[in-house]
Amino acid sequence: MDQGTPGGPVAQHAVAGRIPLAVVVIDGAGLVSHWSTGARRLFGYAKEDAVGAPAGDLLPVAGALPDEREPYGTDDGLGPDLETSLDGRISYPAAGRARLSVPGREQSRVDVLWWAYPLVGPGPERLLVLAADADRLVDADSLEPGQVERIAPGFALHTDFPGADELAGRLPEILPSMSVGESSRIVAQVLELGYPVLEFSKHDRVPVTPDWGVARRTERKERRRREKEAVAAGRIPVPDAADEGEDIEYAAVRERLEFLNEVSGRIGSSLDLSQTILEVSRAVVPRFTDVAGTYLREQVVAGEGFPEGPPDETTLWHRVAVEHTDEPGRWDDVVPVGESMPFPAHTPFFQCMTSGDPVLVPRISEEMGNAIASQFEKRDIRPLINHRSMLVVPLKARNVVLGFMILLRHRERPVFNDMDRVTGAELAARAGLVLDNARMYTYQESVADTLQDSMLPHIEPRMTGCDIATRYLPGTLLGRVGGDWFDSVKLPGSRTALVVGDVMGHGLNSAAMMGQLRTAVQTMAALDLPPAQLLRNLDDLAQRLGEHYLATCLYAVYDPIAGELQLANAGHIPPVLVRAADGRSELLDLPTGAPIGVGGVPFEAVGVRVTPGDRLLMCTDGLVEVRGEDIGVGLATLTESAAHPAASMDDACDTIIRALNTRGGRKDDVALLMARLNGVAEQDVARWGLALDPSEVSRARELVRGQLRAWSRDALIETAELLVSELVTNAVRHSRGGRVELRLVRSGPTLICEVEDDDHTLPTLLNAGPGDEFGRGLRIVSVLAKEWGTSRTSTGKTVWFELAPPRR
Repeated sequence: MDQGTPGGPVAQHAVAGRIPLAVVVIDGAGLVSHWSTGARRLFGYAKEDAVGAPAGDLLPVAGALPDEREPYGTDDGLGPDLETSLDGRISYPAAGRARLSVPGREQSRVDVLWWAYPLVGPGPERLLVLAADADRLVDADSLEPGQVERIAPGFALHTDFPGADELAGRLPEILPSMSVGESSRIVAQVLELGYPVLEFSKHDRVPVTPDWGVARRTERKERRRREKEAVAAGRIPVPDAADEGEDIEYAAVRERLEFLNEVSGRIGSSLDLSQTILEVSRAVVPRFTDVAGTYLREQVVAGEGFPEGPPDETTLWHRVAVEHTDEPGRWDDVVPVGESMPFPAHTPFFQCMTSGDPVLVPRISEEMGNAIASQFEKRDIRPLINHRSMLVVPLKARNVVLGFMILLRHRERPVFNDMDRVTGAELAARAGLVLDNARMYTYQESVADTLQDSMLPHIEPRMTGCDIATRYLPGTLLGRVGGDWFDSVKLPGSRTALVVGDVMGHGLNSAAMMGQLRTAVQTMAALDLPPAQLLRNLDDLAQRLGEHYLATCLYAVYDPIAGELQLANAGHIPPVLVRAADGRSELLDLPTGAPIGVGGVPFEAVGVRVTPGDRLLMCTDGLVEVRGEDIGVGLATLTESAAHPAASMDDACDTIIRALNTRGGRKDDVALLMARLNGVAEQDVARWGLALDPSEVSRARELVRGQLRAWSRDALIETAELLVSELVTNAVRHSRGGRVELRLVRSGPTLICEVEDDDHTLPTLLNAGPGDEFGRGLRIVSVLAKEWGTSRTSTGKTVWFELAPPRR
């Protein structure tokens, strides 16, 4: 027991067999409405004086009569004081310990243990208080030498103690003025909120029942050991049958607890929802049941978060597992895993999922079997279920039913009983917690994947003059959300910007920073900034964001007409270039530069000549870096694997991933981008210079018409002429005196048209009214073109559009 409590040391005692309880019911106004005989004996007030009086004047509350009532300190971990429950400031059960003076008692102070249960419902009762005299709970004669233990009130999460039914039966007897309906409602809430217990050590909890108790398990085992020794020595006679029956009952309880502990140890080894369900099913078959079918709500299986609202007859339940001891395949065709179905109100399954309580059917009758079988079209389930014992247990988490388990026993096996129902409820409670953990993990994985997918672009596999393939692998140890990204951006002149970046760190903050940097790169690339200048601006932006994050970035611009790469590096690992001519691969020697976010460091761009068929490989360091290994080993492996021939770009990426991802130890996420640089042949490009004369507009239409006929693109002639006419008209009108250039590029079935002039002002899309003379040109372009855009150049601007062949 406690020896340092504010009320002084408690006498060294052991637990007795019966625990007299005081039972008090308090209404919403804080007045006593029921006062038991045990309350009169403990607190010293007659029922006539107590009923209708303020509860705070009769019970041990903090702050009232401090000279007579001294509550135990909160440092004992006994929870809030009783006054908090009386005032309605907490809506959950509380327990505590206090000392108070009692009228008419010889002792100046009484050591009181109390439990308070908030009540809800239609009646006036709002609080149930149970209390006991700590000094009457113990018997000094049964004390072992040197035995000192703690007495503290608490709650058992589940009503798996003997005596729970007795509390339900005895409460009306203790409070004879209470109706059966009122007492049933109160007892049901008490058993739901937690059974009152006394904690005598860190390992043993003794249940509290009116005028009844259970000896501590350790004392019972020790007493029986002594009895056996005494019987063997002939000092005492053989125990009678009642004692043997008590031993059998205790053995049954012990076996049940051992089973639950074994089940708890076998489930929850994985956060994978499917694996967890299989663990739960296999843990109960065949030891507890012969058949176990598990159903979960559709939202849980789909990883859509916590189900909203109570289930009803329209709720779909997904059958996720069926484990049984019957011959293989017997259940597969009738109740296949993966099927979804609702359950009507007349079934025990509906009763279980709406009440949240186990449903016990000792034997499934013919009538019930027919009702259940009516849910299964063209399948007769009756031979599998009729005359079997059934227990349906809910799988709950935070008072929400996630699913339920249907447990069936063969006819030859004993039917499920009330103890099995308690065991099933405890089993379901533990399984529900494990399933909820797996569900939350699955949901968080889904959220992380969705977030990462939203951050990463959906790159077109074919750009002008190049084919692109990408791969992203989430981190394996540090979370599924990271800061790696890749991107491609269309640029004027049929060029393509290729980007790979890596924000240092993991988690949502790194992913958010990555999203900002990726958006900034897209915006600046659309402005056609040179690679070195783009990284310079990106570094400045990172400084202004002030997030104290560092990022590496590799930015490349491919010009398929000129056959050239312009690359700039900000602390990133170098790219690999695979030459088509001889299959040789090499790491490009680029100025490394400092990571984005360092600030004040210059960046330098390098030009590299390429030929059609060359492949450029860009990736983040998560692919080549392994703990305890020099990064040079990973780069060498990357260079070697990139040179292997492959049937397609996707196959080439998979080859690289297999070569580097099987070495083990990878903890970082990976972004990989591969581009095959096909180039654009000279015969696929046409250029014309146009004078600043309105008559050049008609000439431009003629040039476009003739070229498209030469390229066999007759289906595009009419639209191309119209759009070219609009762009050339604007260029001639707004040019400052230089020449206007018109260029057509054939890229597979697609046509790209660009008009360049020396005016730096970018045109904008306007809403032209019926009387407006200008403003319709870009509106026409935006409607008819597949894509279009504008960008500044060093000498002015470029306006471009792209046309695809019409669908047939």
